[in-house]
Amino acid sequence: MVLRAGLPLQDMEFVQFHPTGVYGAGMLITEGVRGEGGYLTNAKGERFMERYAPNAKDLASRDVVSRSMTIEIREGRGVGERADHIHLNLMHLGPEVIHERLPGIAETAKVFANVDVTQEPIPVLPTVHYNMGGIPTNYHGEVLTLRDGNPDAVVPGLYAIGEAACVSVHGANRLGSNSLLDLVVFGRAVANRCAETLRSGAPVRPLPADGCDRSIADLDALRNAKGGRPTAGLRDDMQRTMQDHAAVFRTGDSLREGVEKISAIHADFADVGVSDRSLIWNTDLIETLELRNLLGQAVATLVSAENRTESRGAHAREDFTERDDQNWHKHTLCWLDSDRSARIDYRPVHMNTLTSDVDPVPPKARTY
Repeated sequence: MVLRAGLPLQDMEFVQFHPTGVYGAGMLITEGVRGEGGYLTNAKGERFMERYAPNAKDLASRDVVSRSMTIEIREGRGVGERADHIHLNLMHLGPEVIHERLPGIAETAKVFANVDVTQEPIPVLPTVHYNMGGIPTNYHGEVLTLRDGNPDAVVPGLYAIGEAACVSVHGANRLGSNSLLDLVVFGRAVANRCAETLRSGAPVRPLPADGCDRSIADLDALRNAKGGRPTAGLRDDMQRTMQDHAAVFRTGDSLREGVEKISAIHADFADVGVSDRSLIWNTDLIETLELRNLLGQAVATLVSAENRTESRGAHAREDFTERDDQNWHKHTLCWLDSDRSARIDYRPVHMNTLTSDVDPVPPKARTY
């Protein structure tokens, strides 16, 4: 909705992968499993995380664990017929501990992987979990845009919180459970800001006279779309393109190819076909509306990732392996224009705290 309104999204290249999604299904196995003593192994039965994070091991941050798993698979040490996933082991914890502390995980593994976790490991694979990017806001939750050279121009009356927003307290990589402040802290901040700024009886800018008609026409245009591309087919093409070109490891060549592919898929949406014309429980229409939103975000993600020629947090490029604070210590802004082309600009990273009680924390290399 923000993209269609002509506003930018920020830092969409930073996508966090959860290390342990159930292989083939994607349901997440909480990191609490590894906190309770669960561990990852490859086809040789090795606890390979000791090689990548000797101190933290299986409790390293999500992007480190996800990349380590991907390296094991790429180097031929994955498990299964296709050697394309990893094992998460809980058996050594014993049935009593598992059923007392991890009953939901035992049920999830049984339902989605047909695995008895007391007897065999869970097949897992890194799975997209969280977007650090989103709608740029300040700490009041007010939506920002770049206007007349001002990178902190407020869009009056528009607020965003939760994972949809990019404040950005997470930077390039969110730590586990920190998403709570997206809602708890900034939800309260928005409520306080509204209380400060809203005035009873204040005039409201009138809507365009044809606003309602345009909204209904937009809905009906998709509901009656008679193109040759089913929604499911376009969505599958989008998912495969993102998995192939914007996953845990990225390269310039792969990202450029991905930008071309996702741009073509985005253009193909003009030929989408919806088979259900009804107005009651029309899941075909809902999925088509969702796909339109997803395609815009997919374009912004790939274009932003191809543009950032460094590795930072969850954005790991094999052709630019180091973080480059001199050139890239800045936020990416991405717009989608009416012709579906993407446009990039930037906002500075605010490194000063709001009070003198806490000193700013400069960027620092992350080591284990």
